[in-house]
Amino acid sequence: MANNKVWFITGTSRGFGRIWAEAALERGDKVAATARDKASLAALVEKYGDRVLAITLDVTDRKACFAAVADAAAHFGRLDIVVNNAGYGQFGAIEELSEKEARDQIETNVFGALWVTQAALPIMRAQHSGHILQVSSIGGVTSFPGVGMYHASKWALEGFSESLAQEVAPFGIHVTLIEPAGYETDWAGSSAQRAQPIAVYDEMRKLPRPTANRGKPEATAGAILKVVDAAEPPLRLFLGTMPLPLIKERYKQRLATWEQWNNVSVEAQGN
Repeated sequence: MANNKVWFITGTSRGFGRIWAEAALERGDKVAATARDKASLAALVEKYGDRVLAITLDVTDRKACFAAVADAAAHFGRLDIVVNNAGYGQFGAIEELSEKEARDQIETNVFGALWVTQAALPIMRAQHSGHILQVSSIGGVTSFPGVGMYHASKWALEGFSESLAQEVAPFGIHVTLIEPAGYETDWAGSSAQRAQPIAVYDEMRKLPRPTANRGKPEATAGAILKVVDAAEPPLRLFLGTMPLPLIKERYKQRLATWEQWNNVSVEAQGN
């Protein structure tokens, strides 16, 4: 059935997480909505009542992730869709990053998703069904200067999720990496972190980046519902018009480099 599914969504206070939670609830699904501040979920609970379970959760706390997932499954009786949406952008050249900034980025964007995923898997295996949506980014398949640690976090998410998809397919569990382009969310605003700048990188910050019309976040809801309702959902899904042509060009460049240096690669075989 397309509806009556149970969702567990991290980072539901605003942005994609909030929009997708509302889309699920509007069609009659149930949602365990998590946020660092549960008060930010009050409007959801007021509007949708007992179809919402509001949970306070800091995804960097592994024990709290396991407890939250267990509470959601016990409350609703099952767990159909997990959306690992909690995360933020860390701005700064690689040299500019402090140890804390680097570690915090990985703790939230990588380990947060890992802990929630690990917590959900035994429940989904027992059901022999489930779908895990990992919110990556176009920055999970290519990179730009000035956000290297953010890219590192999303490339890590992509890597473990691709392995995960192969590991859990025999149990009837699907994994999809959601890869948005630029959208009119607060990703680069108050939720972002910025390293202390070093003047030598000021020119780097002025470099042009690929531009495209920033998408409307609300328009993503229909795409997400199509993915979770698909009998055979994709491993990866771009959101927006910009990613596919850009990534085609980036992969063309990668293939050209590998081809150009293939004689050196073959020499390294040793036999």
